[in-house]
Amino acid sequence: MRVINYFESDRKEHWLNEIKKGDWGAAGFLHELLSKGTFFEATGEKSRVLLLTDGDELISFCTYAEKDDIQPTDITPWMGFVYTFPVHRGHHYVRLLLEEIERLARKEGISEVFISTNQIGLYEKYGCEFKTEMKDMNGELSRVYVKKIT
Repeated sequence: MRVINYFESDRKEHWLNEIKKGDWGAAGFLHELLSKGTFFEATGEKSRVLLLTDGDELISFCTYAEKDDIQPTDITPWMGFVYTFPVHRGHHYVRLLLEEIERLARKEGISEVFISTNQIGLYEKYGCEFKTEMKDMNGELSRVYVKKIT
């Protein structure tokens, strides 16, 4: 397995089709942003889509972005659109994506990465700490976690 950057891949169409197979509304939204070419407008110019792959199979994906669903805010950067396909859940594959985000953040001199979610008990497994609740773009409360980058 390896983590690749969607935008650096020469197989974008393949990976776009794989993202579309996700059975979660946010996966569909990410597919739409990528298909319409509005991803950077929505998430920021330096944002990335990270794909955990095994050959041609997409195992899990996420974004490492300047903006996420908590807007407006000065908090940045965000790990968002975190999704693992159901057949691959329970193997802690998110850890591999988070490790890549930590590597990128260290390289950029970033000391904290934020995650907006309604999940309780998932991100804590990976060293993330609950920070606060904030309203998302739909006006609903979302839990905000922070991952300290050491």
